Order: sequence, then C-alpha cells, then structure tokens
Amino acid sequence: MLYYLYNLKEHFVLFNLLRYITFRSAYAALTSLLITFLFGKWFIAYMRRKNFGERISKYLNDTHGEKEGTPSMGGVIMLVSLVVSTLLWAIPSNRFIKYLLFMAIYMGLLGTIDDLIKMRRGDGIRPITKLAGQIVPCLIIGILLVIYPVREGYSTMTSLLFLKNTFLNLGYLYLPFIMIVIIGTTNAVNLTDGLDGLAIGLSGIIAGAFIVISYFAGHSKIADYLNILYIDGAGEIAVFLSAFLGSAIGFLWFNTHPAEIFMGDTGSLMIGGILGLASVLIKQELVFFIVSGMFVIETLSVIIQVGSYKMRRKRVFLMAPIHH
Repeated sequence: MLYYLYNLKEHFVLFNLLRYITFRSAYAALTSLLITFLFGKWFIAYMRRKNFGERISKYLNDTHGEKEGTPSMGGVIMLVSLVVSTLLWAIPSNRFIKYLLFMAIYMGLLGTIDDLIKMRRGDGIRPITKLAGQIVPCLIIGILLVIYPVREGYSTMTSLLFLKNTFLNLGYLYLPFIMIVIIGTTNAVNLTDGLDGLAIGLSGIIAGAFIVISYFAGHSKIADYLNILYIDGAGEIAVFLSAFLGSAIGFLWFNTHPAEIFMGDTGSLMIGGILGLASVLIKQELVFFIVSGMFVIETLSVIIQVGSYKMRRKRVFLMAPIHH
C-alpha cells in the first residue's frame, strides 16, 4: 500500500526508495517482527486467561507431558503480522500477493477451526475433511495458474534441477503436482511442529532461501545471468516472504524452549501453504524439495514407521516423527 506513495517522489524524494524491492522487503520484515512482539505478548496473556491450552496425547505424555496447558493457536500472531505487513509494503494489486494472501488467510482459518475443535473435545477436524479443505485453495489457484500462466508458454511446466533453461512439461499432471507440493508441505510442517522452535526455525530458513530466489526470478538481468526463468512481478514474493520471515523470527522468541505458545494448526497449515505456493509460483518446486529436506525426512520417518508397523507389526523408530 505504501508503494503508491512512490508517485509522490517529485514532492518528497525519499518516496523514491519505495520502488526498490530490497527496501520494502527489509521494512516488511521489520514491521512484522515488531507486530509479532507487541501483539504476541497480549495474545499469549489472553490465551492463558481463557485457558486455551494444548492437550498432550497420552502416547506423548512421558516425553512432552510438561507442555500440557501451554497456549496454542500461536499461528494467529504470525498471520496477523504477515497480513498487515504485506498490505503495507507489498503491491496489493500484484497477482502473486493476492494468491499468497488468499492461501495464508484460508489455511490460517482452516487451522484455527481445527485448533478450536481440538481444545473443546480433544480431537480436531476429521483427516478426510481437513484434506478436502486443503485441496480447495490448491485447486482454485492451480486452475488460475493454468489459465493465466506466470509466463506465457510455461503454464504446466516446472524447472529441472541442475539443467539450464530446461523444463518438464507435466501437462494434465500439473494440477495434482501442485496439490502434492502444497498439501505435502502443509502436512510436513504440521508433523515437524512437535519440538519447541523446530518447525518455525526450519520455515524461517526456507523462507530466507526463497526470498533470494524469488528476487532473482523477478529481476530480468539476474535471472538471465543465472539461467533462471524470469517471471515478471515475482519480486513481490520476496516482500511477502520477508514479512513472513520477520513474523517467524518474532514468533521464535516465544516458541523456543520452554515455549510460551505453540503455533498450532493455525500456524503449520498457513506456513506450509505459503511456502509450497511460493515455490510453485516461481517454478522452483524441485529446488524447494531440497531446501526443505528436514521436512522431507520428518515426513518419511512417519511413512516408514506406519508402513513397517502395518506390514511387519514392528516399529523402525522408537517414536515418529523422528524429532521425538
């Protein structure tokens, strides 16, 4: 929103800074960081007064029993700071910002509903219902990306790793591919959110990497030099992710051991949705797979554990996900 003050640069020369993505990214991060600190303290106190605490599974009581009663739904803090900071520093009319804000708000609300149900009766939304809810935004955005591609001629393509200007055309498999990337990331973050500071710390690192990649993808000269697919307007994704990074750093202050609050599904669904979508928008899904390697390991540990127990009635790990 503040970007539009750039039009007044002739009257106030400092407004000229607003045209630089780097400037707006830095202040987006700082703004969300401050909002997280200020809003976070109030929100944690409010959740404690209302006795909205985490319920620990009886299977995890021996290892995580001390976390019983710790406020949850901390994702609300990040969502508020992310949305406010993005609206202030990004270009609201940019299509990528619209997609990312839609994903963040939708997934955040879905997670909030799940968290509230968990607090009231111990179990959240049924898995099949939650999956259906996650498919909806992926399908909407996926169809829009096919009809209105980020770059003409690349609507159903993804970049191949280590091969310059080489792309794989997925054709009709593109929509399912998008869903796997986004929903897979969402559930991977959810699985990893079991150790104080782990999920948010990893998410911040991934966001930092994709701030750089999206900035490069939106800069024609740098993209050409690095043989990255140039995508007009992708630089605004860097502003959005910077706002998220600021909120992540702020939330980490409250989430490090011993955690004052947990992000809950409100945070994990929102984070997975926006990080997965960011990689889809700049056609770097395979790079994302490598950068988010720890999330992949966490998810694989669950798949291996469940598969082994169903087939052999034996566990591979003492407990899964592996961070336990």
